[in-house]
Amino acid sequence: MMDIPRTLDRLTLSGKVARLAGRLKDPAWRRYGAALLAGKVLGVALLLLAITGATRFLRSGQVFAIDPTTMPAATTVPSASQPASAPAAAATAAPPAAKADDPYVSPINTMWVMVAAFLVFGMQVGFTMLEAGFCRSRETVNVLVECVFDTCLCGVLFYAVGFAFMFGYGNGFIGWGDGKGGSWFFLKDATTTYIGSAGDTSVAFLAFWVFQYAFADTCSTITSGAMIGRTGFWGDIVYSCFVSGIIYPIIGHWAWGPDGFLATMGTPDHFLPSLGQSFHDFAGSTVVHTIGGMVALAGAIVLGPRLGRKFKRDGGGPMLPHDLTIAVSGGLLLWFGWYGFNPGSTLSAMDAAGCGRVAANTTLAACAGGLAAEFLVYFRVKKWDAGALTNGFLAGLVGITCPCYWVTPTGSLVVGAVAGVLAILATDLLEFLRIDDPIGAVPVHGVCGIWGTLSLGLFASGQFNSSGATGTTALTDATPALAGLFYHGGTGLLAAQAIGSAIVVASTFAVAMAVMAGIRALGILRISAEGETEGMDLHEHGISAYPEYVISASAAPAGMPAEAINAFARTAEPRAGIGAAPFGTK
Repeated sequence: MMDIPRTLDRLTLSGKVARLAGRLKDPAWRRYGAALLAGKVLGVALLLLAITGATRFLRSGQVFAIDPTTMPAATTVPSASQPASAPAAAATAAPPAAKADDPYVSPINTMWVMVAAFLVFGMQVGFTMLEAGFCRSRETVNVLVECVFDTCLCGVLFYAVGFAFMFGYGNGFIGWGDGKGGSWFFLKDATTTYIGSAGDTSVAFLAFWVFQYAFADTCSTITSGAMIGRTGFWGDIVYSCFVSGIIYPIIGHWAWGPDGFLATMGTPDHFLPSLGQSFHDFAGSTVVHTIGGMVALAGAIVLGPRLGRKFKRDGGGPMLPHDLTIAVSGGLLLWFGWYGFNPGSTLSAMDAAGCGRVAANTTLAACAGGLAAEFLVYFRVKKWDAGALTNGFLAGLVGITCPCYWVTPTGSLVVGAVAGVLAILATDLLEFLRIDDPIGAVPVHGVCGIWGTLSLGLFASGQFNSSGATGTTALTDATPALAGLFYHGGTGLLAAQAIGSAIVVASTFAVAMAVMAGIRALGILRISAEGETEGMDLHEHGISAYPEYVISASAAPAGMPAEAINAFARTAEPRAGIGAAPFGTK
């Protein structure tokens, strides 16, 4: 072996040269050296090419040359120091275009909506974890498959018909196209930007579609939460088609469509013109959460309770969640995603004050909801309950989703606290009525969605007059500020909110009951008793979510104590205790 001189355990220059000469005699080392050198040369060449291209692009003025005639109008909203009647410029109003067929697309607003859409889509991870944690271990795979399958199915349906039904121009009950003869089914004849009832949003059409698809997927996932543990997968597919393709988009059109009868309510020649006030839902307490909650209620009623579910009035209690770590973590992910849900509904990053206010109100309502629910349960049973805390802050988030743009931070605290208490009381009511809702979907989304919608009529501060969500942010100077009953606004707004909420609740529940009853008549809504007893994961999916020895004593590792083998069997039995629903029962 060649003796290479070293200095202080490091190679000298002559030693390095000798080592290199030795390595060059090895064919493998020569190939390696050639590849390494070629890669470095190519990397340097690409870097120089990128620098040259970027320099030419910047010098051409494509990025930094600003034409003031093509910039969107600045946003102004009335503040506490301004009168409520101060004009509010359109946050996303497009400037006069040189060509009618070449509308302005705001890159800032479009990217804001896209980022918000990604956050809302990320809520699917939270929903999946929440449902998987609150269910029993033997139906965990079913939750995973159902949530992901619904996400894929909703995307195809919202592309084919859902978006056109919901956001297309048509009539007060249903939409279909661009209002000029074009069809939006299968995203045909899509315009450059989405044009809502108040004008061009300046948000790219397909970016707006992605944002609204994430909302539609949320509604579908809410529905599944109350139907865990006994819904056959074919039945799930069928009702999901109805929810994502028909129920959500058509009823949603009434409130969010450009010509929906609730959106235009109170105006001349429309529904209830004498009311003088239209229905408002900034980010979906009604459109997303109430619709999802009412479909969930219909599904839970038609399905009936899970086998072995014994209610409190019968001497039993809830079936305990199998993994609170997953459930609570999923709830926190939902909270994080709500920062896309609510602030993203401004559809404009230029409305900086509005985005900040919505984000702050969302945060405070969640905090108040969690604390109110937790303390209520603690004073009942002297235990700090994880399920109550999680569903409490989710209830606060649902409640603030409608009024988040128009209330003050103090108002948002009250809205969230009331929502947290309502979630607990509504859970108790379902228990008394013997309705099995494993994760509390109906109390959190249905009941608190109704409360959030009504709360706007009470707590709207009269300072902000943006019309809000989903394509209707452009304003005229004559747009009135929204003021609720507690802010000297009278009962007009509260009446409009109550009428709109009642119509959506009754319509959704009636249609959902008919759909669920029809699917049950086909014999595919509920899994067989044998399959439910065996466990949905093994019966419907052929696999469990956990190691075999956790599910089956026969698969326990050799030498495992008998006490450990029997422990899971004991915990798998339905028993009363503090769990997801109802909170605080013993």
